[in-house]
Amino acid sequence: MTGPDKTRRRRAVGILGGTFDPVHFGHLRAAVEAREKLMVDDLRLIPTGRPAHRSQPVASAEQRLEMVRLAIAGCSGLRVDDREVRRPGVSWMVDTLAEIRGEIGRAPLLLLIGQDAANVLDSWHRWRRLFELAHIVVMRRPEAHFNCRGELREQIETRRTADLRALSRAEAGCVLALEVTQLDISSTLIRDLLTQGRSPRFLLPRSVLDYVRAQRLYGSA
Repeated sequence: MTGPDKTRRRRAVGILGGTFDPVHFGHLRAAVEAREKLMVDDLRLIPTGRPAHRSQPVASAEQRLEMVRLAIAGCSGLRVDDREVRRPGVSWMVDTLAEIRGEIGRAPLLLLIGQDAANVLDSWHRWRRLFELAHIVVMRRPEAHFNCRGELREQIETRRTADLRALSRAEAGCVLALEVTQLDISSTLIRDLLTQGRSPRFLLPRSVLDYVRAQRLYGSA
């Protein structure tokens, strides 16, 4: 195997999906910390096109995509991936991982999720396949814990590791808990503030807030 091929196999790709309705500093801080701690070369924020497990977002998929683009402009190591917005139908994470796996070959692929999502991972479409396609990185507060049962608990306990290097030695299959700064910000809070005519300044990037107001999203004037 040539030198360039070896280098390519070591390059890790991380993905953080979400509705981002709108994207805010809580999302962005978690993404930056995860990229640095995991030493991920390429961390992609992927706005959900049509979510499967929740009500439809207020902003359109194209608007949410543009807000993420504005939010990460100039932020080294982060980029937006629009595949779920472009892909028709329900946005299943397993399909997204399979597509990316086909593009990156045997490089490590890391799926970043929160503790609440990890505890109900067995409700995701074809959830067992997720472990075959990627490592699962659970971003959480120090006091948070896994609270799941049955086969999901068995899978997590079997695959758990505290060794960051394990994520680079294999392309998929590990579960790692990663403590990150959890800012007490939510998209729901921001939408409510705007609906009430109040300011959400310093909860999200100014460029995103300007876009929200220009598009008259969430009841903003």
